[in-house]
Amino acid sequence: MAWYPRLLNATPAQRANWEPAGGGYGIHWPDLDEDLSAESLLRGAPAIDAA
Repeated sequence: MAWYPRLLNATPAQRANWEPAGGGYGIHWPDLDEDLSAESLLRGAPAIDAA
């Protein structure tokens, strides 16, 4: 979770509000404006901070 600071710092309710993205190959958290691919999550790849 430390590699995904938006998820780490989110409330449980924000983390629970997710939807499939990218044709089912990713996850989008609308409350957090966060998108992660399932592959990245499974590999444990760090999130890329676009800010």
